[in-house]
Amino acid sequence: MVKKLKSEPVDKLFEAILTLQTKEECYSFFEDLCTVNELLSLSQRFEVATMLREKKTYLEIAEKTGASTATISRVNRSLTYGNDGYELVFDRMKKEE
Repeated sequence: MVKKLKSEPVDKLFEAILTLQTKEECYSFFEDLCTVNELLSLSQRFEVATMLREKKTYLEIAEKTGASTATISRVNRSLTYGNDGYELVFDRMKKEE
């Protein structure tokens, strides 16, 4: 974990997120917390990560999501060299299907 990220305010934010129980609660909280563009940006990165795991090409991903190749590359770097946060979530989502 990046030490710059680890802090009491970030801990409190994550604790708040962990209290959310439904998709509607997530919509309410994140609409209050983030701008529309921030939320769309986060969801775009998650969609890019999903498509990268499905072995889609950068061109296919860019066309479908509108993400720049720089964004796709950053997400790919996180999937390859990150803290396995995406993998954790993808594995749990797969188990719920």
